[in-house]
Amino acid sequence: MIKWLGAIIGFSFRGFIGGILGFLAGSFLDNLMGGDSRGPRSVFDDLTRQSVSPADFELNLLSLCSIVIKADGQVSQRELDYVRQYFLSTYGKEKANAIFRTFNDVIKKREVSAQRICQYLNQRTRYEVRLQLVHFLFGIAQADGQVSAAEIAKLKELAGFLRIGKVDFESIMAMFVKSADKAYKILEIQKTATDDEVKKAYRNMAKKYHPDKVITENEAIKKGAEEKFKEVQKAYETIQQERGMG
Repeated sequence: MIKWLGAIIGFSFRGFIGGILGFLAGSFLDNLMGGDSRGPRSVFDDLTRQSVSPADFELNLLSLCSIVIKADGQVSQRELDYVRQYFLSTYGKEKANAIFRTFNDVIKKREVSAQRICQYLNQRTRYEVRLQLVHFLFGIAQADGQVSAAEIAKLKELAGFLRIGKVDFESIMAMFVKSADKAYKILEIQKTATDDEVKKAYRNMAKKYHPDKVITENEAIKKGAEEKFKEVQKAYETIQQERGMG
């Protein structure tokens, strides 16, 4: 990457300060040349990005779960059961119950702020992890059989706080909300795309959402990555069958 080359060159000429300046200049050039799929990033991102501890991540994840469950004005038992079952299967009964107890204590002491939680996660998690987080939250909303308009609005708001791009959000939503061109939305292309464009989109999406890209200790998010990767594969197979692609 240009930023690291800039850091090395800067260090060789001006020492530590030169290395920092070279890194920042290189980061700026990286951004101008496209960077990654998440859009413009601050040149300070790689200097300030921290990792979130598993315990903090679990509590923040539960907080976002509670926001989604309450989004349509009624608390669905199916959605509650979905979250509880997910935590039980992921962490085991003893750890899951400990997480829920801690969460209940925290909730009693302070109001849950979606924006504050998302800002915290933005500083400490990679974009790929946040994509899977939105996927997991959609799973909760769908647990009672359908994703309501109020839930979609709330999920869209959360995705905005998490700095998820519009196209990525619509791709995830297409996995949970039925539409005529669902498979195409998942692959982030139009129905008018050529066969070659379909194949290219699939390769890009498979690379983008491969579970190996999701670097996190949280098992719930890892499972979400595997589910989304399967959805991408299924969407591609659907289009292949429709078009008779080889």
